[in-house]
Amino acid sequence: MKKQKNFRILFTAIAALFTICCSAQNNEFLLWPKGAPHTSSNPKDTAKVTIYLPEKRLATGRAVVILPGGGYSHLAMDHEGRDWSTFFNQEGVAVVVLKYRMPHGDKRIPIEDAEEAIRMVRRNAARWNINPQDIGIMGSSAGGHLASTIATHAEKEAKPNFQILFYPVITMEEDLTHKGSHDNFMGNKPKKREVELYSNDAQVTRVTPRAWIALSDDDHVVLPANGVNYYNELYRHDVPASLHVYPSGGHGWGIRPTFKYHIEMLLELKAWLKSF
Repeated sequence: MKKQKNFRILFTAIAALFTICCSAQNNEFLLWPKGAPHTSSNPKDTAKVTIYLPEKRLATGRAVVILPGGGYSHLAMDHEGRDWSTFFNQEGVAVVVLKYRMPHGDKRIPIEDAEEAIRMVRRNAARWNINPQDIGIMGSSAGGHLASTIATHAEKEAKPNFQILFYPVITMEEDLTHKGSHDNFMGNKPKKREVELYSNDAQVTRVTPRAWIALSDDDHVVLPANGVNYYNELYRHDVPASLHVYPSGGHGWGIRPTFKYHIEMLLELKAWLKSF
């Protein structure tokens, strides 16, 4: 009897673990199950989304689509993506982490992935207990450029309601941009008109969604002027915005607890999320 009881306990534990693993796998799926409008130069580079929903008792109806950085050449999927899910879920915010395709000079590809991710969340809003008018976009570094591109260019169902930017690339102007992001996004010799169009500080209007921006004063990878100039344009156009410049930390800290101002940053972001 004792052996049978132990076996039942072990079987139950294995079954529970199997269920958890299956659930974890099932929250990731293809963004374009029937094929994307434009084909990447790398057929194996497919866009995927991973969904993290908060407990129903905590859910506020808010959601955020997260775009990790990586210079438009790769993606920091953990500390700038998936690892944020616990923080946001505890705040009652649903999280959608987007693995977007790399542009290889064709800017349409990551843009259409990010826009479709926003539209997908709105299409599934009722099923996921999300308010379709409270969906934000968040990006770090080059992901911040993509997020600010969606915030300033997207229309109708693809337009986010708020934006969160970490040490973002904002401009494509050569003197301030991050060269790797610039070249991977636009190619080596973009037209002047395109450079201005995707320098997102120049694209801010009065209907650009509210923003929270964080960066380090000693960031020598993406110059702080990117985020600061974007904030200045938001302020000039009467768009509610919050800018946080930390004394040190360099570039690429994300949600890593090794960032010296990690606790302060989370508290400030939490306060901002509760402010509207």
